[in-house]
Amino acid sequence: MPKTSFVIVILLLQFFIFSSIFYSLFSLCQKRYFCYMQELNFPSYTFRFKNSENKVAIFDEIRKKFIILTPEEWVRQHVVHFLIQEKKYPKSLINVEKVLHVNGLRKRYDIVIFNPNGTIFALVECKAPHITISQNTFDQIAQYNMTLKSQYLMVTNGLHHFYCTMDFENEKYDFLRALPEYQNPSFLSH
Repeated sequence: MPKTSFVIVILLLQFFIFSSIFYSLFSLCQKRYFCYMQELNFPSYTFRFKNSENKVAIFDEIRKKFIILTPEEWVRQHVVHFLIQEKKYPKSLINVEKVLHVNGLRKRYDIVIFNPNGTIFALVECKAPHITISQNTFDQIAQYNMTLKSQYLMVTNGLHHFYCTMDFENEKYDFLRALPEYQNPSFLSH
């Protein structure tokens, strides 16, 4: 075999080995960073992403900053877009991940929708897609809500969504088919 052919064969082998290693690393990166991007039971939305300290971050339209992408954050950002685009809630009435004091304890809520007068209209609890929504999940959010007095609750893992309205007099909640839209006159009456 001539020397030139031998060099070409070596270069091709190196190329294929490098390509194989690169493909393996790329696949690993995809599994590590993009497994969170599971398709959820929401309309399709456009999100902004960036690499932050070797982690994928997603832009939060409410907090106006990039947040490290986790499975729960993926659900939370879908809910934010759902509330704004489908339910027509103004961004100014939506708050994301703030601390509340409930019965002397510090609790962090996922999403709150306020009435224009500043009272809480709806409380949203987001879970990662692999988390099963159970009775305990509802009991927990309803318990927080006895203090907060939100009229509506939403619990979702991105795949299954549950909506309810509170009956404070009887200390219970009733399930609904959907969360009311912002333009709904009942929104402004609470």
